[in-house]
Amino acid sequence: MPDRFYITGTDTGAGKTVASCALLHALRARGLRAVGMKPVASGCERTPAGWRNADALALRDASDPPPDYADLNPFALPDPLAPELAARAAGIDVGLEPLLQAFSRLRARADAVVVEGVGGWAAPLSPTLDQRDLVRALRLPVVLVVGMRLGCLNHARLSAAAIAADGCQLLGWIASEVDPDMACRDENRALLAKRLPAPCLGHLPYALDPQPITLAAHLTLPL
Repeated sequence: MPDRFYITGTDTGAGKTVASCALLHALRARGLRAVGMKPVASGCERTPAGWRNADALALRDASDPPPDYADLNPFALPDPLAPELAARAAGIDVGLEPLLQAFSRLRARADAVVVEGVGGWAAPLSPTLDQRDLVRALRLPVVLVVGMRLGCLNHARLSAAAIAADGCQLLGWIASEVDPDMACRDENRALLAKRLPAPCLGHLPYALDPQPITLAAHLTLPL
């Protein structure tokens, strides 16, 4: 089983954080020390300890051992904007080397690291850094979270094609039910299973208040 994962989505709101936290709990259920990482997060709140992002905090809560926040989320950007714009507004340069160093520290403390990306696969991290650059540098297999809504077939196939074109490995995909009223949900999932070039690692049912520790049972870890 891989000791590192990169979680991307078909778009913003696909359910990456819930899937990442569920994956962390699934790894821990196998007796592994598993920690999360949110390299770049925009949309943070100021706290006495510094800027904090809700998704990053959810990853920390799902991790064991709990990582240092500075390693979990090296670039915490205040404004809820695309990371490149949020970094510009904050006067911060998002670079690759601090991310590599933070990952190395996390990996030294854990058996597995789950890295959650931003938005969809093609969303840039900075003017000079794409998500593919981080994935290549860390040799991270990619898990695609497919937000199950109208249009997901197109978004999922385009994302899978882009991941392959960027020379990265698509390890598998997770169906994330984000629209409780989606028509033909099971049929759409079956179509995805036929057309995506990687196995389905599980599906996460819709919930108003999703509990990652419960949803972990819906995932099948790759061996």
